[in-house]
Amino acid sequence: MIHILQFNSNYKMEFKNLLAYQKAFDLAMCIFEMSKSFPKEETYSLTDQIRRSSRAVNANLAEAYRKRIYTKHFTSKLTDADGENSETSTWLLFCSSL
Repeated sequence: MIHILQFNSNYKMEFKNLLAYQKAFDLAMCIFEMSKSFPKEETYSLTDQIRRSSRAVNANLAEAYRKRIYTKHFTSKLTDADGENSETSTWLLFCSSL
């Protein structure tokens, strides 16, 4: 079956419409809520780090989208987003040990 996409002239594609951005945003918000319950002694280490890295995924995806016409910059920003995502995953592993 062939689907034909119709162009909607009122629709403006933005980074906020990207599925990856939306999922990363939702995860960052979940992490923020979850981190409110972390022990106080983790405020400036685990809590701060996991909040920063999870938010950086979104920031780098947004920057990548804006630089998509420049292949090297686009690739670099996506690589940064992937790195921040990996960092967030590592912090989540530490959280499971609390």
